[in-house]
This record gives sequence, structure tokens and C-alpha cells, in this order.
Amino acid sequence: MEFIDTARSLQGQLTEWRHALHQEPEIGLALPRTQEKVLAALDGLGLEVSTGTDTTSVTAVLRGTGRATAYGAPHDDGESPSSSASPAVTGTGRPTVLLRADMDALPVQERTGAPFTSRIDGAMHACGHDLHTSMLLGAATLLSDNRHRLAGDVVFMFQPGEEGYDGASVMIREGVLDAAGRRADAAFGMHVFSSMAPHGQFVTRPGVMMSASDGLFVKVLGAGGHGSAPHMAKDPVTVAAEMVVALQTMVTRQFDMFDPCVVTVGRLAAGSKRNIIPETAEFDATIRTFSGANRERMQTAIPRLLKGIANAHGLDAEVRYEAEYPLTVTDERETEFAEAAIAELFGADPSAPSRHARLAQPLSGSEDFSRVLAEVPGSFIGLSAVPAGVDPATSAFNHSPFATFDDAVLADGAALYAHLALTKAASLAGA
Repeated sequence: MEFIDTARSLQGQLTEWRHALHQEPEIGLALPRTQEKVLAALDGLGLEVSTGTDTTSVTAVLRGTGRATAYGAPHDDGESPSSSASPAVTGTGRPTVLLRADMDALPVQERTGAPFTSRIDGAMHACGHDLHTSMLLGAATLLSDNRHRLAGDVVFMFQPGEEGYDGASVMIREGVLDAAGRRADAAFGMHVFSSMAPHGQFVTRPGVMMSASDGLFVKVLGAGGHGSAPHMAKDPVTVAAEMVVALQTMVTRQFDMFDPCVVTVGRLAAGSKRNIIPETAEFDATIRTFSGANRERMQTAIPRLLKGIANAHGLDAEVRYEAEYPLTVTDERETEFAEAAIAELFGADPSAPSRHARLAQPLSGSEDFSRVLAEVPGSFIGLSAVPAGVDPATSAFNHSPFATFDDAVLADGAALYAHLALTKAASLAGA
């Protein structure tokens, strides 16, 4: 409970950080104002701070000075946080835990009406990354004050470019997983939701937690002409329309319904006037799969289908299939560890709403934290930031211009991040 009480005493600072980030959202891999805010908040905590080369990332390493007891609990000898203690592990290096927060926003025009609404036209923290960043800053503050109890090192990963820019890959390439001098032993990330679960509830799932995401980009090549004489042209619009419908049929007829796939066409463009048959028609789609096998099948089945339809009408098609984020797969043991940490911190009061639930099914969203989990055992934890008293079944979901996230969850998120790092390092040191 200590971390909870201390984190809640920081609520004002956490909220201030969150509102400042929310008002100046930045998109993609270049987030200079966001990076500046994070660096300012970390200043004075005694961390080893570095910034990215190919992106405005921030990596901060906290060196714990605690020792492990024979039972794996951190040894607190009553000395000040700045005191030096013998390493928890010798020879192979100290246990290392990585905590990650993404920092980027979305190209969305905010319509929440909040007093701290985005000041940047066409940009909004509609997915709650401003909360993630603030919670991780809070965890860095808590752990810095408790480094004498920390039997290992913690890497704080502040990542740009999660929203389709694969910022995690950039940070991994630049060495974030080995920032403490050795590969991280465990990694934990957190994500808030503005819908779906009741206020303050944490959600987990061992194994496949989120889908893989790929991109489809299609250009149908026809021959333009007059709308009154389509037989004199090669109409790409009707062929593109047939392709869009055929993709849905393909999913239900070529893939097992118990290993689902989702294909959604989000952009369809053609022509300049109603009576002109254009030369080309284009559409883009997102593809979500929940198994490696289906993801691999999609990469051949979709181009074959679309090129076949184009050829059947005497046209051609350019089909580009781009692999994006892989499946987010959480480690079963680390997920159970996270669940135990949630129970330890927030208890199991039968008279209060449950603070934890396991997802029955994976989420169809995708995450580049999957890149980290493919390299380091760890878990990804959801946290409902639905405002208290609001029905999570009807509240606006993440990415909506109306998505609203409650500041009240900030302290609990920061406390859980800190508790995970402290207890995981202790358990590794005592192993």
C-alpha cells in the first residue's frame, strides 16, 4: 500500500504533467516538445538519461542500490536512497526490468470540450498516451526515492511513434533493451482505455493479447472514358468495388471462423466527376489476424484474389501488402506475476468493484510493444480510465475525438509500474 499512498500524494503533479502533454500533442517519431517535457520531469532524479538518434525517444536507467535477502525480498537497511549497497547479483550483472510508455498522439481533431483540450489543430491524445507517459514519470519518481530498496536496475522506455510508425523497433535498434548494460530480464507496459471496462479496472491476458496488424494498398489500373459509354473504357471503380466485397467473402470462406481475421477498408478513392470514368481507383485496408499461420496465409491469399478479379475484367492491379505489427504475446508467468502485483497493491475487497479481470478474448487492436515482448518475457496491462459513473459500454472508445480519460487513474498506474519493477527485481535477485 505504501506506493499507492505515495503515488496518490503525487496526484497533482501527475495531473499537471498529463494536461501539459495533452495540450501539445505531437504525431509520429519526432516529438520535440514532448521529449522536452519528459526530460524536464526526469531532471534531478539521478537517472542515466539518453535520447534517440533516429527518433525523439528518451531512455532513462535507474541503478538500484538494494540487496536481496535469501527469500528474494529487497533488503532495506534504513540508509538513505543515495547510499551504496552491494550488488544484488554478481558475475552476470544485476536484474533489469524495463517499463515502457508511448508518447505520441493521433491526427484527430479533439471534440471533448475538456478545459485542457489540445491546442494543436488536427492533433489529439485520443489514445491516452499522455496518461502512459505521466504514469511512467510518476513511477520514475517513486523508484528514485526508493532506490535503496531496489535490488536491480530499471530501464524507463519513453517511446515515440507507436501509432503506426513502429517506434519500438527504432528504440530496440538503438539499444533500449540493453540500456542498463545487459539485456532486460522482464518488461512491462500499460495501456489505458476510455471504454470497455469499468473505471479503474486492470485487465490482462496470458498468451495472445492483441492481434497482428498489416496494411493493404491497392491501385486498380483501368482506362478512362465517358460515363455514358463504359464499354469504351475499362472502369476501375466497379472492379475496386467488387474487390472490397470479395475481401469480406474471402475471410468467411477461406479462413476458420474460430481463428478470426478482420479486413477493413478504410480509404476508397477514385474519379473527379460523376460522368467521368477515371484511369485508376485506389483503396487501403487494415488486416488483423490472431495467429501466425493466418497472418502468413493472408499475405498470399489477398494478392491472389485481387489480381484474379482485376484480370477477370481485363484490368490490372498493383497490390502492396505491408507487414506491420506482430501479435502481442504476453508471457504466462510474467502475466501471472503482474496479476499478483495488482492483487497485492489493490486488494480484493468483496464489497468493492473488482480491480482486475482477465480478457476472455484477445483485443483486435495492435501494439508495437509486441516488438519488446518478442525479445523479453513480460506482460501488457490494460487500465480503464473511463470516468467514474460513466457506462463503459457506451463511452467513446480510444481514437475517437470524444474519447475521455480520467486523471484519477494516474496514481494507481504509477504505483503499479513502480511496484512491478521493485518486486520483479527482488524476485530475480533472489532466484
